Amino acid sequence: MPTLLIAFGLRFYFYLDEHDPIHVHIDCAGRKAKIALEPEIEVIYNKGLKEKELRKAVDTCIIYREDFMAEWHRRFD
Repeated sequence: MPTLLIAFGLRFYFYLDEHDPIHVHIDCAGRKAKIALEPEIEVIYNKGLKEKELRKAVDTCIIYREDFMAEWHRRFD
């Protein structure tokens, strides 16, 4: 599971066998979420992240969207 970024106690990562749509997984102390980056940023699921953590995760995806997508294409295209 390649880690893309660790910020605010949140780990953003991909699995090695990902699929479309382009997305990232987020982990925070065992709580998890999955956020789509394309066609727009959207929470696919949230399994326990607190509201503030999820907001930080979404905001971070907005800021790093292009970087995360470039890494996705580098790994999976």
